[in-house]
Amino acid sequence: MCLKYFICILLCLCTVFGVHVSNLSGACLRCLCYVAGCDMSHGCSGGYCGPFYISKLYWIDAGKPTLPNDDPERDEAFEDCARDYFCSIRVVENYMAKFGKDCNNDGVTNCFDFMMINYHGGRACSDPLFLTDHGRRWLAKFQECRF
Repeated sequence: MCLKYFICILLCLCTVFGVHVSNLSGACLRCLCYVAGCDMSHGCSGGYCGPFYISKLYWIDAGKPTLPNDDPERDEAFEDCARDYFCSIRVVENYMAKFGKDCNNDGVTNCFDFMMINYHGGRACSDPLFLTDHGRRWLAKFQECRF
């Protein structure tokens, strides 16, 4: 009987607070935002929106999360969610739940892997970052994060 209640409570919490992705902590999310730029005033430019610089394809792959009471099919739903810090966190969480994996083959899926997924997308995260200036900047910023 207690197990039924525990499962029910767990399901309710997941529904209310979103998905749980192992090793995707608050500190990791803050780091991912920092590495991406984390400019809270960033609107949309060049097809990327909000503090995490989320693309529309990334948002679609994440299941089109929206602000409360919004319709994912509304023309500006993507932009409004991506510009909102808390909604954009849900986008990242959903994306990592779908694409999270051990990108560097060290046996653990951790924040470094999530950063690689954010940079390359979910399907090519094992490509090295040190090959481009932009990639090297991401690596340097990631190394500044404290967990």
